[in-house]
Amino acid sequence: MGYSQEVIAFVEDAYERKRANNERLRAKRLAEAYSACPQIEAIDKELSGLSLEVMGAISLGKGKCSEQIAIIKEKNLALQAKRASLLEENGFDKGFTDLKYECDACRDTGYVNGFLCSCYRNALRLKSYESSGLSRLLDKQSFETFSLDYYAGADKDIMKENFDDLYSFASNFKTDKRSFLLCGATGLGKTHLSTAVAKRLIDDGYYVIYETAQNVFHDFEVDRVNLSRSRFDYNAPLSEPVADKYLECDLLIIDDLGTEMISAFSTACLYNIINTRLNKGLPIIASTNLKGDEVQRIYDNRITSRLFGEFSVMRFSGVDVRRQKLKK
Repeated sequence: MGYSQEVIAFVEDAYERKRANNERLRAKRLAEAYSACPQIEAIDKELSGLSLEVMGAISLGKGKCSEQIAIIKEKNLALQAKRASLLEENGFDKGFTDLKYECDACRDTGYVNGFLCSCYRNALRLKSYESSGLSRLLDKQSFETFSLDYYAGADKDIMKENFDDLYSFASNFKTDKRSFLLCGATGLGKTHLSTAVAKRLIDDGYYVIYETAQNVFHDFEVDRVNLSRSRFDYNAPLSEPVADKYLECDLLIIDDLGTEMISAFSTACLYNIINTRLNKGLPIIASTNLKGDEVQRIYDNRITSRLFGEFSVMRFSGVDVRRQKLKK
């Protein structure tokens, strides 16, 4: 699927504003140069007229065309040299009135020879970090910063297996469409490894959403209220659904599953998310502090049969890593 339309639209708008600002600043510098030396403005008018002379030369026919264009070229070079000299004489750099770009490679268009410029790809990546809901965590939590040193014995073996499995999933996401249920107490690395997967996929250009269960179901509730309002008030403005993204993104990460207010509506929403995404081949990573029997106790069989039957269940074990770090 790639980056979300929201991210692409935001970045494209940013580049349009960037180009408009470049033109505005150039116009300001031109006005400053013209004020200091009116002769520069006269030369610019003469230079802009040379394009008409070129068109006229082309109409002369093959014989005289090349000769006339050579004359125009010499005239252009002479005017450019005179212009540069006047700029320097008046205390300006010879490129003072040129368009300035943040990225010289693409000239702030976002493209080089028809391909996305690295600056544009970076802008997409950074905006995707922000829209994923993980911008605060992505700088600190990645596969590279995850350490097994906080685990010992059998716990370390379990966590190494979890790490390797999620690393493989992120590295082979194009073909690996598994979903995961991460179970374990707080502070054992569920968020860290989920964030690491998200970062890897966002860097590879995928559309990833990371959100708490409470916020996910709140967005579905917002859509329900808006839909209900529009049915009874025809003058109410139609609102864009806010929860559709959870059914469409390349990877959905739901944190703290089981902390939401359990109701018939939230359960129906969770089933819809799981069923829709699995049918589309769109993976989910859900993390919970609950034990397996607790998950089965609060959700009905339709959901638990999917979670424990079609998700890869990972058990996180050990001693709270956050507390270990605080003691150092």
